[in-house]
Amino acid sequence: MEQAGRHWLSMGKPLFSLGSLEDAVIRIAGIKGTADYHLDKKGLVIMCADNGVVEEGVTQTGQEVTAIVADNFTKGMTSVCLMSEVAGVDLYPVDIGMAVDVPSVTRADRKVAWGTRNFAKEPAMTQDEVWKAIYTGIRMVSELKEQGYEILATGEMGIGNTTTSSAVACVLLGERVEDLTGKGAGLDSKGLQNKIAVIKAAIKKHRPDPGNAVDVLAKVGGLDLAGLAGVFLGGAICRIPVVIDGLISSVAALCAVRIAEQARDYMLPSHVSNEPGGQVILKALGFSPFLTCGMFLGEGSGAVALMPLLDMALKVYREMATFEEAAIEKYEILH
Repeated sequence: MEQAGRHWLSMGKPLFSLGSLEDAVIRIAGIKGTADYHLDKKGLVIMCADNGVVEEGVTQTGQEVTAIVADNFTKGMTSVCLMSEVAGVDLYPVDIGMAVDVPSVTRADRKVAWGTRNFAKEPAMTQDEVWKAIYTGIRMVSELKEQGYEILATGEMGIGNTTTSSAVACVLLGERVEDLTGKGAGLDSKGLQNKIAVIKAAIKKHRPDPGNAVDVLAKVGGLDLAGLAGVFLGGAICRIPVVIDGLISSVAALCAVRIAEQARDYMLPSHVSNEPGGQVILKALGFSPFLTCGMFLGEGSGAVALMPLLDMALKVYREMATFEEAAIEKYEILH
């Protein structure tokens, strides 16, 4: 990181003029353990899972949408597929817990369960199921590293997962449910009040332990969240930068940090979700967003949107002439 920082200072441009993009290049140097690296091979891991709590009317769409969209990831038909074409990112949808099998996506060694249980009535998962999902995420990163991937983005698909994410975040951060819960994919005001009431009742019923992220995930979380937490932990284990997407992904990142604090060092933010909890959770992680587009699409779209910016910053870092080469008088750091 010190080497990368010195390299930035040698370039024939105003000092620190690429702002947080320079910091990102330096941070990735630390993650990779070298100041000389590329980010040519990029992947997006999309954890797909269903949530039993949709029985409580907390969403506008039905559970069947999860499987349809997951299948569409393999056909290049979703928003993030089209964005990824531009950004040069390969998609890896994972059926970690959809209510049905989808032949184009489902693999028995990655699927933990056919959806979670309805946390309004009983805990969403067992702790064993949470750990299986976490290990699946870690294994995905390990496999992709072996295939030569140099940076990964995180995404998700699962009807009802803004409900689980809000529940987990409220417990881990000690925040009011009303402050971190939004309308998700299109609830009206009445639907939002129902969603808030369902989350409040579940937290009161199951009393998840704020000091134990696995307990929180098991009681009010989702398999996609647990799988993504594993991806973030896998990034730390394999020394690969992992880009946080929006609300769901940032809650998973928070879970990973609560499981192993050092995992934070291997994460990069992307954007700040327009959901109410977006800014609060990023702040809790100690990150500032690179992008503030008001997005709340999910699928990994915000994480993918960051990739071209990183490519541009890295091209300047690797190829720009130094002050000496450009015959420009060197800028000095003035205080």
